[in-house]
Amino acid sequence: MSKLDVTLAAIDAANAQDPRQDEGQPEALLYGQRMSSEVARLFPDAPDALQIAARGQHIERWVLKRADYPEGRAGYLKWRRDLAAHHATRVGEIMADAGYDAEDIDTVGKMLRKEGIKRNELVQALEDVICFVFLKWYFAPFAAKHSHEKVVDIVHKTARKMSTDARTRALSEFDLPDDLRNAVETAS
Repeated sequence: MSKLDVTLAAIDAANAQDPRQDEGQPEALLYGQRMSSEVARLFPDAPDALQIAARGQHIERWVLKRADYPEGRAGYLKWRRDLAAHHATRVGEIMADAGYDAEDIDTVGKMLRKEGIKRNELVQALEDVICFVFLKWYFAPFAAKHSHEKVVDIVHKTARKMSTDARTRALSEFDLPDDLRNAVETAS
């Protein structure tokens, strides 16, 4: 097996321990597989770093519970930062065990911590994949639980994180109502 195959298998093994279920599978495992599927579709020649970061983006996400952080935006942002650091550390350990060097591990860590979004091509590619996964598999259940105003706001925020090319592609791939299409078109 290649270093990449060993790394992805180890991430899957960790995520298979997720006690939360989605469609009869461990939630983090399914999410990682969906991320890999979108990487393969959007970036067919993706380097190892992008493939690994995508698969490990939610590694062991259940370990740090949102309920253990204060309510409100500050608590939410602290939880997200701590999760990103945890994901980067765990994936880095797995990569080291598989034989990746410090530079590769650092590259993936920066991607998982979203350091350089809109400035670093690989970080942006990961963010585009995350947004496509959200739109493809998680948007409809999210929209069903929230007010239309909240949905439009989330679509706008999601689109702002995307590259121009990804926004254009999303508009062609997803059949959005006019107000949601406008939220994507006006994001920058």
